[in-house]
Amino acid sequence: MGTRKPENVNDRDSTESALRERVKELACLYKLTQILGDRESTINDQLSEIVLLLPPAWQYPEYATARITLDEATYEAGKFSQTRHVQCASIVINGTNRGKIEVGYTSTKLPDLVQGPFLQEELNLIENIAKQISSHIEHSEIEIHKKDLEDQLLHADRLATIGQLAAGVAHEMNEPLGNILGFAQLSLKTPNLPRQLLADLNQIVEAALRGREIVKKLLLFSRQTPPRKIRFNINSVIDEVIFLLEAGSLKQGIFFSKILRTDLPDVVGDPVQFRQVVVNLVVNAMQAINEKGEITLETKNTDASVELIVTDTGCGIPQKIINRIFDPFFTTKEVGEGTGLGLSVVHGIMTAHNGEIRVTTNPGHGTSFVVSLPLPDDNNGANRTNDNE
Repeated sequence: MGTRKPENVNDRDSTESALRERVKELACLYKLTQILGDRESTINDQLSEIVLLLPPAWQYPEYATARITLDEATYEAGKFSQTRHVQCASIVINGTNRGKIEVGYTSTKLPDLVQGPFLQEELNLIENIAKQISSHIEHSEIEIHKKDLEDQLLHADRLATIGQLAAGVAHEMNEPLGNILGFAQLSLKTPNLPRQLLADLNQIVEAALRGREIVKKLLLFSRQTPPRKIRFNINSVIDEVIFLLEAGSLKQGIFFSKILRTDLPDVVGDPVQFRQVVVNLVVNAMQAINEKGEITLETKNTDASVELIVTDTGCGIPQKIINRIFDPFFTTKEVGEGTGLGLSVVHGIMTAHNGEIRVTTNPGHGTSFVVSLPLPDDNNGANRTNDNE
């Protein structure tokens, strides 16, 4: 009868310890899958939860700390600044290293294994977690990009429809407005008109002129009036606009400040339409200033373009509507105080000139609009000088 070989206590303890570690790793991966599968939570919320899963999954959780870094954001569990031993794995998204996952121990009295105090299985675990996070963020960003493209297509389609409608309305309105204006101006030439009738006729003329201006804006927005391309200097256009608007602005307590480069190169475009751009931006800035304030017009050039920056000290633009300010007919003004076409016209003119317009705002403190016109081919690289001192 054979004898049973006594069980090695150390082997049994080692097996049980390894089993406990595998259970912790599997529990961590299971919870990770649940967190990443929550479609209602943001990446920020998910990483905030995931970082808390890491210390309990390592061999010495009482000493473990963790940190996840993604772009400029950092998420921590425990006092990571006191970490003495660190194990990490990179978060790589679309081939770009965007951050890393780090797990460390704060104690120096730990056994020195092949990977420091870390197990090989823990290295596999942290790399597995990094790959899952990378894949999840990559997929999320693809979905966001897809949604943005769909929104842009819908927006473009809506603008095209509005443009067609605007062009049709403008053409239909031109003739009756011309008749109203013509007959009113003709009636004003009648001698010995009663005072009230004279005032009424003047109001009709003003209303017809305003209507004609709106028609002109509609045609510009729908791009039914192609730009007349000639060389011009935008500084001269700015001087003209300020000359026309400065008197009225001073009465409101609004002052103009000009920082215009004297060596600014010419651009190619329609100076009349660009004058409309400057007028619309300046008037928009004036309306944003409730009481006293300042509007600064600055010009500068890069290697490829000339820029005009219009900055005001007004109320700023609320973030919730900043994406709609270039939409036609969108306005926050009271009924009768604006058409909602000013900035959409600016956008249309800049697009027709192969230029662009950007906006930055600080609600409660002011807004800056930057319009940029490309330099003509024979001017690219010319007049390269530093910005104004």
